[in-house]
Amino acid sequence: MASALGLDFGTTNSVLALSQGASTRSVVVESSTGKSDTTRTALSFLKKADRGPLQIEAGQAAIREFIDNPGECRFLQSIKTFAASAVFQGTLVFAKRHDFEDLMYAFLARLRDYAGSEWSNELKRIVVGRPVQFAGANPDETLALERYNRALARFDFPEVHYVYEPVAAAFYFARTLDRDATVLVADFGGGTTDYSIIRFESEGGRLTATPVGHSGVGIAGDHFDFRIIDNIVSPLIGKGSLFKSFDKLLEVPSSYYANFGRWNQLSIFKTLKDFSELKKLVRASLEPEKLEAFVDLIEHDEGYPLYQAVSATKMRLSQEEETEFFFAPLGERARRTVRRVDFETWIAPDLARIEQALDEVLEKTETAPAAIDKVFLTGGTSFVPAVRRVFDNRFDRSKIESGGELLSIAHGLALIGERQDIATWTAEPLDVAGPLTPIC
Repeated sequence: MASALGLDFGTTNSVLALSQGASTRSVVVESSTGKSDTTRTALSFLKKADRGPLQIEAGQAAIREFIDNPGECRFLQSIKTFAASAVFQGTLVFAKRHDFEDLMYAFLARLRDYAGSEWSNELKRIVVGRPVQFAGANPDETLALERYNRALARFDFPEVHYVYEPVAAAFYFARTLDRDATVLVADFGGGTTDYSIIRFESEGGRLTATPVGHSGVGIAGDHFDFRIIDNIVSPLIGKGSLFKSFDKLLEVPSSYYANFGRWNQLSIFKTLKDFSELKKLVRASLEPEKLEAFVDLIEHDEGYPLYQAVSATKMRLSQEEETEFFFAPLGERARRTVRRVDFETWIAPDLARIEQALDEVLEKTETAPAAIDKVFLTGGTSFVPAVRRVFDNRFDRSKIESGGELLSIAHGLALIGERQDIATWTAEPLDVAGPLTPIC
């Protein structure tokens, strides 16, 4: 009988895993769209004709509900990005305010339903992944964990523990080690990039682990998506255009396009004051057709088709030197050839901060790159060639491995959930090395 549930509540995807002694297995969830061991972190709310309770779906089922009920379904994605934002005070869903913890609970409750008996009342603990640094301009870690606690308190787990996501990924990777190693884990999520250094050693026939240090930055795949939107789509819908204000010409506020280019903000843009103000600017605009197109995209909930177009382009650029971007709702004018070299120029500021966080963990722990025996890259953004080069330029390529891009964190959390010394691995500062503790 499994005793611990590992929960990787991700910005883009979420995964559940169960521990069974020294082994783990994924929890397969089954919704109306079929079975899967990963779930897109998305929610849909649909009001039924009989005015009963809202019909709530998560993951691919939420996407299907949204596509099948255009204009009638409220769709939200990348909700994790709101966790540490003091500015986010909830969003209206059919005239009812939903706080972050309401959204997180709604998503996890549907996962529990989809998991069936796998999400057992007999589980004694849940181990939840958290980033080293939460996403956002001014992330409030205390607020984020308070919100997590309020959401998770609605379930009946005797114990709730938090573990840094790269630490969990390190435990997943350690299963493959056949000798002592100092391991650097780089976890690239949708909203954050996190690093951990852990020393694994064999002692008396058992593999032991010592935390060395960590760092993180609230930048990852979603920021790369923003760069594509900001450089290709936003200019087509009025970015940089002017409007008349009495006898002055002013530029359309850039905040509108910051909201449009972030998946979490785009999900709630229709309910923001900015959207009301945007609609008022159409008549005063010198290029009203662009702002009209912007308003239409929001009113017709074109956020998910945009996500599909951007994600597909980014994925192809990881394999090809150039590819075509096309966003159907804007027609042929939104068809453009995108070169990898241009994409890498756009994301250069983000890459610089990702590399700075890597420097931080190496310098803070006084670890030279040569002292790292293994580098484990996980998360979808690790496929981006410019990201890989950051590590190729610092470490011997033979040391760099990747894998478990979607599953590694959840399985590592489940492994940690079986440990008697779990308190050693909960999300406390890892700046000072602790005692050697056995992995299994």
